[in-house]
Amino acid sequence: MPSWRLVTGMCVGLFGSMMVAAGIAYALVGVPDPAKTATAQNNVYYWSDGSQMVATGGETNRQIIKYEDIPKSMRYAVMSAENKTFETDKGVDPMGIARAVFNMAKGGETQGGSTITQQYVKNAMLDDQSQTVTRKLKELFVSIKVGRTVDKDDVMAGYLNSAYYGRGAYGIQAAARAYFDEDATKLNASQTAFLAAVLKGSTYYDPAGSPGIDPVNATPEKNRERATKRWQWILDEELKDGRLTQSQRAGFKTFPKLKSPRANAQLGGQTGYLVDLAKANAIKNSNGKITEDDLQKGGYEIHTTFKKNKVNQLENAVKKVRKENLNKNRKVNGKYVDRHVQFGGASVSPESGAIEAIYGGEDATKHFTNNADVTGAQVGSTFKPFVLAAAFKYGVRNPDGPEDQGPDMRTIASPKSLYSGKNGLKIKDWKGDIWTNEKGKQWNQTNDGKQSYNRPSYQIDLREAMRESVNSAYVQLGMDVGLDKVRAAAKSAGILDNSFASSNYPSFSLGTSDPSAIRMAGAYGTFATSGQQNDPYSVKSVDHGGENVFRHDPQSKRVFDPKVADNVTDVLKTVVDDGTGTAARLPGRDVAGKTGTTDGNKSAWFVGYTKQLSTAITMYRMDDNEKSQNRKFLEMYGTGGQEKIHGASFPSEIWHDYMTQALKGQPNQPFPTPEPIGELVGSTPSPTPTPSVSTSPTESASPSPSTSESSSPSPSPSETCSDWDIACKNNNGNDGGMDTGGTDGGTSASPSDGSTDDSGNPQGNGNGGGLFGGPDGR
Repeated sequence: MPSWRLVTGMCVGLFGSMMVAAGIAYALVGVPDPAKTATAQNNVYYWSDGSQMVATGGETNRQIIKYEDIPKSMRYAVMSAENKTFETDKGVDPMGIARAVFNMAKGGETQGGSTITQQYVKNAMLDDQSQTVTRKLKELFVSIKVGRTVDKDDVMAGYLNSAYYGRGAYGIQAAARAYFDEDATKLNASQTAFLAAVLKGSTYYDPAGSPGIDPVNATPEKNRERATKRWQWILDEELKDGRLTQSQRAGFKTFPKLKSPRANAQLGGQTGYLVDLAKANAIKNSNGKITEDDLQKGGYEIHTTFKKNKVNQLENAVKKVRKENLNKNRKVNGKYVDRHVQFGGASVSPESGAIEAIYGGEDATKHFTNNADVTGAQVGSTFKPFVLAAAFKYGVRNPDGPEDQGPDMRTIASPKSLYSGKNGLKIKDWKGDIWTNEKGKQWNQTNDGKQSYNRPSYQIDLREAMRESVNSAYVQLGMDVGLDKVRAAAKSAGILDNSFASSNYPSFSLGTSDPSAIRMAGAYGTFATSGQQNDPYSVKSVDHGGENVFRHDPQSKRVFDPKVADNVTDVLKTVVDDGTGTAARLPGRDVAGKTGTTDGNKSAWFVGYTKQLSTAITMYRMDDNEKSQNRKFLEMYGTGGQEKIHGASFPSEIWHDYMTQALKGQPNQPFPTPEPIGELVGSTPSPTPTPSVSTSPTESASPSPSTSESSSPSPSPSETCSDWDIACKNNNGNDGGMDTGGTDGGTSASPSDGSTDDSGNPQGNGNGGGLFGGPDGR
């Protein structure tokens, strides 16, 4: 046993050694050079063929300004928000550092510096951004030295000149330009309170949102709400701290007006959308190896899947439709109907999931929402193929069995299965009982134009019901299969959880969900590959400093038996050959696809594919003025000189023109002949259906049904619209038996205010459907 003298001596010696080591470490570390914190490299983005797309980075958005040029209100705001004792403390929070070191030592979460001095040091240590115990200790010694040797004014200036504010802006001057297009010296206390708020993390506090990085929590709506609350809190804290007077605080009631998030001319046209998509993909798929902050510091080479010729071809197809059909001065009933018109598109390789082209909007520096990603636009009848896939994969339920039935009790449907094409059909549950909502209201499903098919039996098989986009047949099929199974089939194909509307209502089968164009193209691509699903992605690899830091790892998986997927394709081929999608025909090529139109004529889609390429085109009108916190979709009656906009009109035209060019020179690859599937559900096979009223297969407006229908007319709105159904009352929707709107059926949204999907996510509000959990960044 060592004596107490020996133990004491060892402890003293150890402590002395630690003090000596600390002294040496303190002596060796230097204080940050503010000039060096303002240097950064470009990130270089490459097209899929290896040629350079654009070189862009933070270096064009940094500028150091003098302490006296920084508004007092900015200094006060960050002190009240982050470090109230800044003017008197020693620059470090020993307990905060100890907690951070202890957490990292035991493998817990990393923590940032807790004083302005420590944050400044952290920002300045560009040569080492690793979250390790060694780095934290180094940061501690540097912070101590800065606290003892550097004037407080210089520390504050260094912090505000080096901090990252989002939008590629490092430093207060760059941030003032990025958010307000003002010099920092001209900012008022309200504007500086906002900049102090966004320092907490631009991903979640920039009102423009970052849905590509976090499509659930970083939406524009949630970010604006979050930023507004923190902005108000900071102003209130300044009042408490005596840095604002009561009258000054009372003058700041309105959230400051912000400019568009993109102003870099290099990111004009489609480039900004492509860069944002690739950045989000790199961050989401790199398993933490690449962060948003890493990319802002620059020096990365990002190799994308985008094909320059296809991006240009898709953009040209949209421009052609705009030029030939839209006139911003056209009025219908006193309203400008050709304004606020938006198009979005995405083209994905079915074999790999590589995103080869997108159309995000007219110009990324002017319209900053990527229309190829999540927009909130419902997909309408383009959702019906997932209902059919569910019927082929899971089958319809036995009416004598329980609600949750295994495969032994179900009957796989065939394309010749018979359903009712009757307008105003009373929808039933799987037991055959009339379906009612929680208030006892039944669901009377209308078809477009209140049209019934194949009188007097009204029987129509699933192939022809898809060709004519008959709502009544597919809504009842969804109920028989189970809306949970419809949802599961769509998810298997590649639709993300957070883009689904509530599956508690029959209209779910009619496309009340709002996936992105990227996800719709990818999901249809699953049918093109006979059931092999490939997640869409936009980055092949990322290099930094000559070393590879990320490479895409293909994760193809079988989600449908080939028999299921090939039969869906065969039915969708009918839509293009002889149905609502004839405008998308490509002579000499096998094409499958589906049109989609929604209630209120607020969005229209065409999604189609060949073996080589799957493309989704969406069109809608939305007033997304920056001043408006609540974007809203507008009706398209009269838009482009057409009575109504259908998926068979402009979306199909764009799809056709683009695909004609994109596939030029490539041989036709025929779809496989499907194996027979399922059994006949229904009584006897129906003849080839003929609508009771002659209609055009190109989705022109339908005439009224014949008078033989008058004995059982569709219920009136007063009989069918329930007070719980906001969409029905506001949109004149088909829920409850009201007119559906589009010739290919249209949709009605399930109640969305406060409703959630089965995962607890908000519904139908544009918060989901991106590629990585929602927005597609990828």
